[in-house]
Amino acid sequence: MLSFTKLLSFVLLAVSAGATPLAPNAKHATHRKRVIGRGLEVETYHPSVSYQDGIDFVNAVANVAFKDNKVVALGSSLVDASNIADSTPSIAVEDVIADVEEKLDGKFNGYKSVSYLARDDGSIALTHAIQIQNEDVNSWYEAFVDAHTGELINVIDFVNDLSYRVLPIWKQQPSEGIELLVNPEITAASPNGWVTSNTTAGNNVVAYKSSQSAVTTGFDYTYSTSAAPSTTNNLNAARVNSFYIINAYHDILYLYGFTEAAYNFQTNNFGKGGAANDRVLMSVQDSSGTNNANFATPPDGQSGTCRMYIWTYTSPNRDGDLENDIPVHEVTHGLTNRVTGGGTGRCLQTTEAGGMGEGWSDALAFWTEQTTGTVKDFTMGSWVVNDAAGIRSYPYSTSASTNPLRYSTIASLNEVHAIGEVWANLLINVYAALIAEHGFSTTARTNASGSEGNVVWLRLLVDALALQPCNPTLPTARDAWIQADQNRYAGANKCLLWKAFASRGLGVGAANHVDSTAVPSGC
Repeated sequence: MLSFTKLLSFVLLAVSAGATPLAPNAKHATHRKRVIGRGLEVETYHPSVSYQDGIDFVNAVANVAFKDNKVVALGSSLVDASNIADSTPSIAVEDVIADVEEKLDGKFNGYKSVSYLARDDGSIALTHAIQIQNEDVNSWYEAFVDAHTGELINVIDFVNDLSYRVLPIWKQQPSEGIELLVNPEITAASPNGWVTSNTTAGNNVVAYKSSQSAVTTGFDYTYSTSAAPSTTNNLNAARVNSFYIINAYHDILYLYGFTEAAYNFQTNNFGKGGAANDRVLMSVQDSSGTNNANFATPPDGQSGTCRMYIWTYTSPNRDGDLENDIPVHEVTHGLTNRVTGGGTGRCLQTTEAGGMGEGWSDALAFWTEQTTGTVKDFTMGSWVVNDAAGIRSYPYSTSASTNPLRYSTIASLNEVHAIGEVWANLLINVYAALIAEHGFSTTARTNASGSEGNVVWLRLLVDALALQPCNPTLPTARDAWIQADQNRYAGANKCLLWKAFASRGLGVGAANHVDSTAVPSGC
């Protein structure tokens, strides 16, 4: 089945430069305006006229419905062919392709034909019909160019836009502004889109309440922070936001290496490796707990399960599904448990390794919410508990006075989240060093090919997961980062990485939770 975003709309668009302007009281039944390609304004037109036999038209059709061998309905939009262009083109199709590619911001896909097209001034043009696609932005048009003048006069848009009213993944909590995002999918990661049936059940995740069949239909619900999470509209908004977040995370991390062959979560793996039938099960407003969230990661081929809970610190209560750092934290457990140890889900089981799992999760939540190169202090869970300090011991910070945690701190810790704070703060200090050296990419969530610091950081994080041993320690995970940099960047960041790790005690001699600030010779 084609995804929702791939359904053919067959809407015919007349380029506004060649169309008669609409009167203020014009009916929407025959016209519609929209902007496509490189800012090109186009206007829909479908004729509502009479029939003329024997002429092939793009936008003049009839439909007949039969029941029990009888006609029960008839519709038509056929035309008067008295003002029709000559049937032999004056301009070759090859002479117009480049101009249309530029205007529609795409490439000719090889499909072409010659067709008549009715214009809204009553004339009938002979046109070259060519298809223009841009897979990077999920656009696919059929352009109609006058075969006598070379004018682009109509465009068919084959893609239906799919909009999600959500808290964008780069925002932390609702007060920052819920938005309506149009087609946020990355087709390189989700080639069939996110949606298969206009519900919060797709190839990468199903977001539901209580039962996997209890999904939301449609994706445009506004969350009200003044109403209880359980209200119908808020529940729908929560399912939509969770569906969006898991899908957005899937697509971003896919670009950085968390693919089918690297044991990610998908129902259909499209023949690209890994075990299929393991999309994320996202249990929204789960009734089995409060004031928490969790993620269970079985081996590749079995669905990971995320349980999101209601938080009871405020009235009305707050829903963890609407604080994006929480679901991002949870699904990162799926990344780290799957990639470490080759898809088994068994290799972050010791206290220190499990703590590092919590740290990677906080660090990824931090990464997704960075929008500039300014590295600010970061807190987790501040909205759900209504406390700017959040749910960790200290804000994550490059300042040792704001966050004093060091490698040696682990010697006094035996709880995984507390250990995770040490590892996350180390990684955020590495991030800050890479940003200072290489700058910041504003497109890192959609383009993993850059050389900027935030791109390099996430590349190294994912690469290192596959290199580190089962049940790693902080020193062995650090070594995997150094090796990942050697593998991908020929060791260009070796000294930068060592200095950043050593600044918090994880230098060359660090072992058994005893600090070292030493770096290799030459650094």
